[in-house]
Amino acid sequence: MSVTHYQIERNHGCRVSDAWSYRGLKVAVLENELLRVVVLIDKGADIYQLVHKPTDVDFMWRSPWGVRDPSKFTATTGSPLGWSDLYEGGWQTVLPGGGFPSVYRGADMGLHAEVNTMPWDCVITEDTEEEVAIQCRVRTYRTPFFFEKTLTLRKGSAVLEIEEALLNEGMEAVHCVWGEHIALGAPFLSEDCVIDIPGGRLINHPEEWHPNNRLKPGFEGLWPMSELKDGTLRNLSKIPPKSFQSYDMSYVTDMPEGWYSVTNQKTGVGFGLRFPKEVFKFLWYWHSFGGSFGYPFYGRAYNVGLEPFTSFSNQGLKSAIDNGTALLVQPGQRVEASVKAVVFTEAQGVKNIGSDGTVHVK
Repeated sequence: MSVTHYQIERNHGCRVSDAWSYRGLKVAVLENELLRVVVLIDKGADIYQLVHKPTDVDFMWRSPWGVRDPSKFTATTGSPLGWSDLYEGGWQTVLPGGGFPSVYRGADMGLHAEVNTMPWDCVITEDTEEEVAIQCRVRTYRTPFFFEKTLTLRKGSAVLEIEEALLNEGMEAVHCVWGEHIALGAPFLSEDCVIDIPGGRLINHPEEWHPNNRLKPGFEGLWPMSELKDGTLRNLSKIPPKSFQSYDMSYVTDMPEGWYSVTNQKTGVGFGLRFPKEVFKFLWYWHSFGGSFGYPFYGRAYNVGLEPFTSFSNQGLKSAIDNGTALLVQPGQRVEASVKAVVFTEAQGVKNIGSDGTVHVK
């Protein structure tokens, strides 16, 4: 169902509309009593806003330049790193090449190529007071993938349900890296925040890649303890202030369950994610704590990325193929994932997030 002119315009209960635009981009808005979700349909079906209404907290980070319409913006270079020119922050689906640029079977794969810079199709599939949903679909142009995700809100629930499916429409097996690129920012994010993860093996990025890398390259240990380059122990569950000026990547794998949470212990408000660890075997941890000097942030970014990915690491699709972690999708194969984003309050931390998105606080 896709209705524009004659959709019933409720002002209570669950609501959904795709009759909006922002800076020239088609937008869909889903909301209930607790959450408001804004999706940039014409730009990757990115989740641009995820707002908890009772506390007026938007968990999604905003880049310094915000939303740009790709159809009205021409970069002055064809650099494969130009993805950042259009990166507004928030939450992107990354497919089929996560991380830095590479070449795959003759096709250039730029940074985090390719679906999050494309316009998607969108239809409203549910529109009642009890439940609303949209289904977003896209076909890649340099690889033979079809991808769809359905976002659902239910009455009285602080859980955003996302059902995703990846299909190889080609006649040969094709590799990919698939991830959910989620960046949380201020004012929710602060040094009052703690990250809870059910455990796992922690791996720092294997090599130095930025002047403000603070973590010891290649360090491996058990979550949450890591090491800085000078050997100092660093508890990665504690969010540092912007003055820490770090810019790093680390990864958590072998997690006993697929979930994480970030809780602001001062306000008691938190964000959590439940995901299938059988599909997303690695949780990428992007440390962007005031140290992002040079292009594109010039030190202006203070955010954390906690991103479920199929593969290791952010060095690109070719690297994931070489290290054996790339997802290989057979002709006609369909890979599905159920993801739940949840907002919670009155907590100092989280013990568990159930498969239905139920949060058990400490």
